Amino acid sequence: MKTTVHTDKAPAAIGPYSQAILINGFLYTSGQIALNPVTGELEMENIEKETDRVMQNLKAVLAAVEMDFSHVVKTTIYLSDMAYYAQVNAVYAEFFGSHPPAREAVQVAGLPKGVNVEISMVAFKG
Repeated sequence: MKTTVHTDKAPAAIGPYSQAILINGFLYTSGQIALNPVTGELEMENIEKETDRVMQNLKAVLAAVEMDFSHVVKTTIYLSDMAYYAQVNAVYAEFFGSHPPAREAVQVAGLPKGVNVEISMVAFKG
């Protein structure tokens, strides 16, 4: 059964999509950007704070279905500039410890609202 996931602890979708979909134990998140779910404002003081807000948003989506980062099997990181790769990696690694998921990181021509990083995840709880 397919379940639409929504939590007020992460930003509401800004288009015709869901924060995440849960199906057969797999959670597919939409990409999260650095929107503060309380204020609705972007947190883009620097790339580290921007990445931390993205990861906090993803943490909230995972928690909405009683999952955490240990359940994540795959991520995709979209960057506005590969020059941010090392800083994003440093913050990202803090959330995964010694067992990070599979992933790719790609530079794209543009991201929603002019942000520098967007991350989506696939998690599994069987």
